[in-house]
Amino acid sequence: MTEHPAIGGLPLVLGGNVFGWTAKGDDGFAVLDAFYEAGGRMIDTADVYSAWVPGNKGGESEKLIGQWLESRGVRSEMLIHTKTGMMGSKELYEAARVLRSLDESLERLRSETIDLYYAHQDFTDLPIDDIVGAFDGAIKSGKVRALGASKFTAGRLSAALEAAERTGAEPFSVLQNQYNLVERGDFEPDLQALCARHGIPLLPFFGLAAGYLSGKYRDPADLKGDRSYRVKDFMAKGSPVLAALDRVAAETGASLPAIALAWLRAQPHIPAPIASARSPQQLATLIESATLELSREHLDLLTAAAG
Repeated sequence: MTEHPAIGGLPLVLGGNVFGWTAKGDDGFAVLDAFYEAGGRMIDTADVYSAWVPGNKGGESEKLIGQWLESRGVRSEMLIHTKTGMMGSKELYEAARVLRSLDESLERLRSETIDLYYAHQDFTDLPIDDIVGAFDGAIKSGKVRALGASKFTAGRLSAALEAAERTGAEPFSVLQNQYNLVERGDFEPDLQALCARHGIPLLPFFGLAAGYLSGKYRDPADLKGDRSYRVKDFMAKGSPVLAALDRVAAETGASLPAIALAWLRAQPHIPAPIASARSPQQLATLIESATLELSREHLDLLTAAAG
């Protein structure tokens, strides 16, 4: 796979969904500082983060990241990925609205450019040419270096690539879909084959299955805390995976999160998974994954447990 201008540094993308939610102010800065000091250079966020929190309206994550970038003077060293498309309906992908959303994100990020700008979801009732054209406008503005697609199927991503080639527009060059040891349906074989043909890397979200693969949630009584409600979807079918992770951890001494992310990194077309941390202590297990090399036996064991 060819190098991508928005991918670099440690093979880990720091998820920004926690900033302005479970990691605010100095706590968020501490995570970002630790990530930078470890060699991390990619940060993923979105204009919708964290609108689901009572009292928030979206943009909180971008704002905190922007404050950190400015205060530390490291913008030129970082690769900033952000997304638009979740704060409304299909009107968000009108050409003028995409540019407006882009400018609002740039203002919060205190930046003149975004390294990777995603269509955060697909609106399947929109002609794909309209979506491609609207995001091509972001490239033509000179404020975006590359485009990504999130939550796209093989059929729609293929159509988008064909539309870009036909019209001379900038193509989507990165995919961000859910993919982890428990849930692999959003990066099914047809989509993997499409990405292989076009050299499109996957930067998967929910790499730790919303925290389930940390081993912290093993039965319903463990479902506590701000993020635990998302774990329920994975708990029903994840027990064999946790058992396999426990075995690999016992044999390697590595933590469960590091093993789960290292498995992802060993899969084709995945240069770096996305994972978030609300403290430097949590981040340490993510950083561990970036240098952890699993044996073929352990990789096969985990894949078999995934089903």
